[in-house]
Amino acid sequence: MTAQPKIVAINGSERDGNTADVLRHAAAVAAKRNVDLEAVDLRNLRMERCGPCGDCNDRPLPCAVADDIPGVVAKMIAADGIIFAAPVHGFGTASLMQTFIERAGVGYLRFDRPLSNKVAGIISVARRYSAGEVWAQLTVNALLNRMILVGSGFPATVHALHRGDAAKDEEGLTNVTRLVDRMTDMIELLAEHRRLTGRDDIFRPAERNERVGLALNELQDQR
Repeated sequence: MTAQPKIVAINGSERDGNTADVLRHAAAVAAKRNVDLEAVDLRNLRMERCGPCGDCNDRPLPCAVADDIPGVVAKMIAADGIIFAAPVHGFGTASLMQTFIERAGVGYLRFDRPLSNKVAGIISVARRYSAGEVWAQLTVNALLNRMILVGSGFPATVHALHRGDAAKDEEGLTNVTRLVDRMTDMIELLAEHRRLTGRDDIFRPAERNERVGLALNELQDQR
């Protein structure tokens, strides 16, 4: 019996508002496909900002800042798919999500790119403006981590201002539904491919860190 597929959704909103409502909708869609979708609300975590050490480019070990980020990274590594969902604040990505991208990416994910070949989906929530810009930033972050990006036709951007408005954006939620369904299809397809081929290789070891020529790479080669 195969394990139930798992999607972890990173919620970058400071509030239990429209972004959370969109992810509850996504979870309901996933449940119909027998997929467990767990939302990780960054607002409830102990998450420090990047510290003053400034040795990230030379440090061959994970970040030394002690907070809840390692636990979230472990959830992502164990999952089959990842959704990055964030609202637009000040015409850009909400600060919680930006902090998470910096802390998780620089502190943990860049060494061996453990999210490689996991299925990724992107959702942005906005009053109207800059939804595409935030969607694009989160998309580039998924590609940087060598994930398999799944779309929904139109980007899964949901328009909302006041609490409850997301539920009124029929087109936006339709795109979220398509996104989750297509992520599930891709997760199932990859699982079948791995079963038939017996292959689970991802990237060659030499590609584990793209910062060629930096001191970090030289230190890693000496390990």
